[in-house]
Amino acid sequence: MTAKKAAKKGGRKYSAKASKKIGRVMKEFEGGTLKSGKGGTGGKVKSRAQAIAIGISEARAEGDKVPKKRA
Repeated sequence: MTAKKAAKKGGRKYSAKASKKIGRVMKEFEGGTLKSGKGGTGGKVKSRAQAIAIGISEARAEGDKVPKKRA
């Protein structure tokens, strides 16, 4: 679902740039090359949820529009 569709349905809205970044991270995850940890020194990411969290974290670090963390 794109950021625009999510906004229409009342969901959380991510910027197009953030969505692209999360998509890139998911491709790495599916290809088995995504690693956790600083500089990619950690082990391979095996959880889909963890991969999404990494993508959101990277987007936030670059200042892309990402909804605030849920309390």
